[in-house]
Amino acid sequence: FVVTVLSILRQAIGLQQSPPNMLIVSLALFLTYFVMAPTFEAAYEAGISPAMTGEMELMEGLRAAYEPFQGFMMRRVDPETLQSMVSLREIPQGEDPGASVLIPSFMLSEVERAFQIGFLVFLPFLIIDLVVAAILMSMGMMMVPPAIVSLPFKLAFFVVADGWTLVTGALVRSYF
Repeated sequence: FVVTVLSILRQAIGLQQSPPNMLIVSLALFLTYFVMAPTFEAAYEAGISPAMTGEMELMEGLRAAYEPFQGFMMRRVDPETLQSMVSLREIPQGEDPGASVLIPSFMLSEVERAFQIGFLVFLPFLIIDLVVAAILMSMGMMMVPPAIVSLPFKLAFFVVADGWTLVTGALVRSYF
């Protein structure tokens, strides 16, 4: 989810290699850790720690550790996507879909949500490109690539708007 939105943002600004993929993936990883930390802690306390100390069997501990993740995914999954996956598996109505259905449903929901947010992030930069292209055409400068001229304006817009804080803050808040 996060890495997809950040990659779309990089394309929207018009930068090919900056920020580099390693930075985008690292930022996405740590933002994901920030969002998932309460779920990780709950899973550790519910299942991993008791299984490690011998208070419960390993499989029982794994099932208990999965429950916080299941709750997180159930809150975030798109109901239509989940229902579509349930119907493909032909699970009776009202029965727990299980991890084999919930996890792909959650992932598809996240990809869909990432594309929706990416579209909204892309729009202001597209408008800047269109305005610059229209101005260049009206000046008779048809041979000048609008992408080259609009890049400084898009970067200035992103910096002045405090884009990194806005985008990363919105991504994190979308989980709470």
